[in-house]
Amino acid sequence: MWIAAGSLAAWLWLLLGQGFFWRTDIRLPRRGPVGSGPPEPAGWPSVAVVVPARDESAVLPASLPSLLAQDYPGPAEIFLIDDGSSDGTGKLARELAEEYGGLPLTVDSPGEPGPGWTGKLWAVRHGMALATTRIAADRKDDGNHEDDGDRKDEGDRKDEGDRKDDVGVDYLLLTDADIAHEPDSLRELVRAAEANGLDLVSQMARLRVATCWERLIVPAFVYFFAQLYPFRWVNRPRGRTAAAAGGCVLLRREAAERAGIPETIRQSVIDDVALARAVKRSGGRIWLGLADRVDSVRPYPRLGELWRMVSRSAYTQLRHHPLLLLMTVAGLAVVYLVPPAAVVAGVLTERPALLALGAAAWALMAGSYIPMLRYYRQTLWLAPLLPLTALLYLLMTVDSAVRHHLGQGAAWKGRTYARPSAAP
Repeated sequence: MWIAAGSLAAWLWLLLGQGFFWRTDIRLPRRGPVGSGPPEPAGWPSVAVVVPARDESAVLPASLPSLLAQDYPGPAEIFLIDDGSSDGTGKLARELAEEYGGLPLTVDSPGEPGPGWTGKLWAVRHGMALATTRIAADRKDDGNHEDDGDRKDEGDRKDEGDRKDDVGVDYLLLTDADIAHEPDSLRELVRAAEANGLDLVSQMARLRVATCWERLIVPAFVYFFAQLYPFRWVNRPRGRTAAAAGGCVLLRREAAERAGIPETIRQSVIDDVALARAVKRSGGRIWLGLADRVDSVRPYPRLGELWRMVSRSAYTQLRHHPLLLLMTVAGLAVVYLVPPAAVVAGVLTERPALLALGAAAWALMAGSYIPMLRYYRQTLWLAPLLPLTALLYLLMTVDSAVRHHLGQGAAWKGRTYARPSAAP
């Protein structure tokens, strides 16, 4: 009885005291036909789009063309960093650029990660450095080769000598290789950053939801993330909560330099949250919200693939601490599993009070999940199944801890990352 009452109290507190995490209205403002929304910048800043990619040939045809087709009024260039792919990712990227045209594309490889670096952040580091080097070369060419018509071929880019500040000077768009952007995505991200003085603007891409397992697990993944990092708290300038969604992060270059990105987070497996924390701690303003026009095209059709996606970093999120693991398991059980258990127990033992407590907590739980299901355009009948989904996440978290203690760490595409060493 008391545990059921505690579960109900926990849900009342979560709904009212956890930053209204269950709401899905934190979005970039849409620009209407009459000029509503943030104003356009007086001059559009330059952007380097950095795409770390490792064995992404399966999804690249559905994502890279959307970046090439960005309708951005200012100078922008894409840097796809092939992180040791074995499936022809880099070659395919070049072929897609030749087929679709659009923004200039540079494909390069950073080699194996340096000591203490994760593969993704090593690729991001290389992409940022490559963009900066390109700018320096352009400036040198402007001063010394104004009339030289025989420049090195960099993909037949026209008027290279006139591109002083066309890439990487003002902003970096860090986006994953499985993320597809609508044509105005970059424009709206920059508009929001410029209008609101933001150093980091991140959108949680709408993940693919097509199979039964994806319907059961994917919306809950975003729901649990928002519960852990309420977007309203993240977006408070003086708040301590910081998070980002790594699939779509627009980062002001000056903020990256001030926060020492990516060197200061080089060991981070959950790099998006670490990035946001570093920017916020260095005095930057950050914003996180749900996306309307940014989508992940990566499929997770089977339970095993979703399981690996969650378990590879779940224990890392708990800082590899056994006590935090026990507290998390207990918390998930009390908050998500006790309500249906109390309902069943109340029916079987004919205890109306226990039944009422469990039913009330279960109803609040299901009700809080409805906005996320609507955002993902899913049937609302999935809402009462949230305890089952929470049980799966609980098991995934325990599995993540077991794998870590077996020495497998966080594994992703052939690489395994052990527990990071203490920062120097």
